[in-house]
Amino acid sequence: MNNLKKDSYTRSDIEKSLRKEFSELTNSQILSAIKIIFESISESVALDDKVEIRGFGTFSKKLIRPRKYVNPKTKNVSYLGETATMHFKPSNKLIKK
Repeated sequence: MNNLKKDSYTRSDIEKSLRKEFSELTNSQILSAIKIIFESISESVALDDKVEIRGFGTFSKKLIRPRKYVNPKTKNVSYLGETATMHFKPSNKLIKK
């Protein structure tokens, strides 16, 4: 078994892990569950709610301040308004693993 620590996990990594854990479920059931969970987390964070999954981490909305942007090719100056991104903070339990 590979004991290398990964810095990031993809959707397919989650699928593989769930397939091992719940072998009685079909592939489409696992994919459907993952899709529903990700969509509900995204919708909640978009509505400024904080989503906490015990033992895993917290998802929240992070605002990025407005800023000036210079196009390197044309040297045109543009202004980007305030934007929002999803922020994930892993739990201490997840960090220790």
